[in-house]
Amino acid sequence: MAWVGLDYTATGFSGSRGDIAVSYTIVSLIIVAAWMLALELYDTRSPRVLGLGTQEYRAVADAALRLFGLVAIVAFLFKIDIGRGYILVSFPLGVLVLLFSRWMWRQWLGVKRKRGEYSSRVLLVGSEESVTLIARELARMPEAGYRVAGACVPGHGGAYLPGTQIPVEYGVNHALAVMRDFGADTVIITSADELGPERVRELSWGLNPGAEHLVVAPSLIDIGGPRIHTRPVAGLPLMHVETPKFEGRKLVAKRVFDLIVAFALVVLFSPLLIVLAVMVKLSSPGPVFYRQERVGLKGTPFMMLKFRSMDDGADAQLANLLAQNGADTKPLFKVYDDPRITRIGKVLRKYSLDELPQLFNVLHGTMSLVGPRPQRRAEVELYDRAAGRRLFVQPGMTGLWQVSGRSSLSWEQSVRLDLYYVENWSITGDVTILVRTFRAVVSPGRTAV
Repeated sequence: MAWVGLDYTATGFSGSRGDIAVSYTIVSLIIVAAWMLALELYDTRSPRVLGLGTQEYRAVADAALRLFGLVAIVAFLFKIDIGRGYILVSFPLGVLVLLFSRWMWRQWLGVKRKRGEYSSRVLLVGSEESVTLIARELARMPEAGYRVAGACVPGHGGAYLPGTQIPVEYGVNHALAVMRDFGADTVIITSADELGPERVRELSWGLNPGAEHLVVAPSLIDIGGPRIHTRPVAGLPLMHVETPKFEGRKLVAKRVFDLIVAFALVVLFSPLLIVLAVMVKLSSPGPVFYRQERVGLKGTPFMMLKFRSMDDGADAQLANLLAQNGADTKPLFKVYDDPRITRIGKVLRKYSLDELPQLFNVLHGTMSLVGPRPQRRAEVELYDRAAGRRLFVQPGMTGLWQVSGRSSLSWEQSVRLDLYYVENWSITGDVTILVRTFRAVVSPGRTAV
């Protein structure tokens, strides 16, 4: 993280001589120790942030920024001779190394958790409906580190939660004893109405500190963490939810981010774009690019670009194929085993290479790198009120549901993930989705949307 062993006279970056001249070996050792302390103070190793989400990365970057700000202030006040070049190199290099190491650790941890290791055994407590919903979401994300050991719901019934293989106990008044009977170490309360505040408090008092944990899942499960703030009022922990904003500085930052990254990717992939264009042209009669009208921000139509992956004139066959697949009444028009796809088109779609020309849509301003996927006018006309909120932000080349299951998700699941993105997006989240998109694209056996 720092230039350990380099003397300030050898770096070529030192500024004018101050009152105190020090060796960069000593400075580097001090900064490394202070950096480790800052990471600890900012809870970057807390189990609450490890493994999922962007909070861990934000905490690492925040700790580094504040540390180097403090170093600059101390150097100025005490006139310590620290070259600007040293700071300009060690700070970004250290942050990048830290973020990459955290990402590598996260991949290792995710693999282990999918095997059932390093995971908490969970008892779900609440209504049957809320327990089933949370259990399904946890099963879809094993890397979150929660393995459902059992459930505790009100009423009477069989030995397993309906439609699952999760063992269940009926009656929530003895949740603590049930948790220990199932060998669980964490209780997740999926809905508090069945318990009430008194029993929830008693349950928390009965847990072994440090060894057993209590998690409360708010009923507003699609509200992102950054928008939720708990504020004690008259002894009550009231949860304040910020209203999502679709304008202002965040949108400007997102647009600048899109332009910089899209331009860099066009330059980087320009040889590949040329090769793919030639392959498409030689593989079958028809144009290189496929242009289709899609609906974008606030319902504005635009022409979306793709490399042509189907026979020329394939749109004329769409209605019959949708009817054969029983997909003509769903807002997600998808034909499985589509006979119109060319041989080169199958390769392009497998690795989502047909989507690369949409980088020019991003540069033009009709699309973003990350956002809900743009759909046809006929699909948009089938939207209900909730799905219509997808149009509050610019459509993207990739999105949250593309990296959360891609073609295997139902329309309802896709909308839920898109709406979560629309109301909780951030630049950090966009970067995370782009990284996950790369992993999803190169994973064999998964088809692009």
